Amino acid sequence: MFGIPGKPPITLTPAAAAQVARLMARDDAAALRIGVKKGGCAGMEYTMDYVADLDPHDEVVEQDGARVAIAPMAQMFLFGTEIDYEVSLLESGFKFRNPNVVDACGCGESIKFREMDEAQGD
Repeated sequence: MFGIPGKPPITLTPAAAAQVARLMARDDAAALRIGVKKGGCAGMEYTMDYVADLDPHDEVVEQDGARVAIAPMAQMFLFGTEIDYEVSLLESGFKFRNPNVVDACGCGESIKFREMDEAQGD
C-alpha cells in the first residue's frame, strides 16, 4: 500500500463523515467507494459509488461511523486527500482537497495529476 504506516490515506471532515454515514444507512451500503477515471477537460475525474461488498484490494478508511473504500487504481492518486462535505445556497456536495492535483478545470469536476504528466513525457 501507499503512504505512511499508521496514517490513513485519506481523511474525512466531520461533515463528510456524517454525510457518508447517512448515505450508507439510507442505501444499506457496506461503504462508499471512491476512485478516479479518465475523463473531463483536465484528464481525470473522481468517482463515487455505493458498494454492498468490499473488494479485498480496497484500502478502507473508517471514521466516525463512515466507511470509505479506495479503489486499488486510485490509491496513489488519493493519498493525503481530505474530503469535506459543503452545503451552500446553490449546491451541496463532496469537495476533495487533494495535494496530488496539479491542475483542475473551472467546474472543479475534472483534475490532472503530476503522474500523468510524467507518464506522457511532458
